[in-house]
Amino acid sequence: MTPPTVARDPSRVLIFDTTLRDGEQAPGCSMSLTEKVAVAEQLARLGVDVIEAGFPAASRGEHDAVTAVAERIASVDPSPILCGLARAKAADIETCAQAIAAAPRRRIHTFLATSDLHLARKLHMTRNEVLAEVGNAVAHALTFVDDVEFSPEDASRSDREFLCEVLDTAIAAGATTLNIPDTVGFATPDEYGDLIRCVCALAAGQPNVVVSTHCHDDLGLAVANSLAGVRAGARQVECTVNGIGERAGNAALEEVVMALHTRAAYYDAHTAVDSREIARTSRLVSECTGVHVPLNKAIVGANAFAHEAGIHQDGVLKDRQTYEIMTAQSVGREGSALVLGKHCGRSAVRRRLQDLGVIVDEACLTSIVERLKSLADRQKLVTDRDLIALAAATFVLPATPEPTEVV
Repeated sequence: MTPPTVARDPSRVLIFDTTLRDGEQAPGCSMSLTEKVAVAEQLARLGVDVIEAGFPAASRGEHDAVTAVAERIASVDPSPILCGLARAKAADIETCAQAIAAAPRRRIHTFLATSDLHLARKLHMTRNEVLAEVGNAVAHALTFVDDVEFSPEDASRSDREFLCEVLDTAIAAGATTLNIPDTVGFATPDEYGDLIRCVCALAAGQPNVVVSTHCHDDLGLAVANSLAGVRAGARQVECTVNGIGERAGNAALEEVVMALHTRAAYYDAHTAVDSREIARTSRLVSECTGVHVPLNKAIVGANAFAHEAGIHQDGVLKDRQTYEIMTAQSVGREGSALVLGKHCGRSAVRRRLQDLGVIVDEACLTSIVERLKSLADRQKLVTDRDLIALAAATFVLPATPEPTEVV
């Protein structure tokens, strides 16, 4: 098995999905084994490059779920890399290797914190002890797989010189991916981009080493930081469907993918994700976790392709590109929605009436729009049933002639 490389296509960005691991760690987002397998199958359909299935050493149930995902992926789609998380400890790494063994393409993702805060308050380790443990962990993981990812937890708050020393150690031990976590969502795009640029320079002499981003959304900057990382040279982005994850969540997969798709020239990068599967994937994850997607959520929210303002509706009816930078169909949705409410315009009302088979003159249309807005002040949105009732109250449709009886 050969680890992924971007050497053949330097603009290709690998999508590492951690919905089943980091995403599921969010309070209230736990999934059953069956649900995790179903989500994994859909992630394979979506075309992600890496599926992080879980943290096998966390519990027996987690180990069994990762094993089930590995076995299922092996039978339905062997193309994604199946990844498991492990602390930089021999027992964790061995448990992880056992859980992912059935997958045709396997990765062990091991991590250890590098910030002075974590070393002093959580790990009670010296910097030299960290360096030794990182080297040992990566080398041990390589006895089971030839694709090993290392993450220096809390990288964005780590001393830069020491962080680079740790990453050098991981590279020397054979790590194939260097993931740079903004674990607590502390960094800004400029800071994070500069950090990724530094790590890319460090890894430049190793053409098969991929630099990765992993950003949290505590300041609402996870996607912006991830994209800044891509601009700085990162060629893997770790993200979750619907942006679920610890605390405020992770970088949202759908936003990262569509930003790279819509602004491909700006980022000089692309992914292999089938964006038409995004909406289906979002719905499945929402159903399995019980976490609803906000109406105004980019790409997958109910309002993402909906228009109520009359000026916007008129523009979209004339040319969709006036107010939409991507098509609804490109992310697997049916199409734009012209919402009938207090802000809607004549163009949208006329079009909806036509779709319902009702043709009106301009005078009747004016009256219907006035009545509609008055109604919308009381009930926010107007349904098709409401619209037909308003049209019927405004004018009388010609009666359908009675059929002639044949004697």
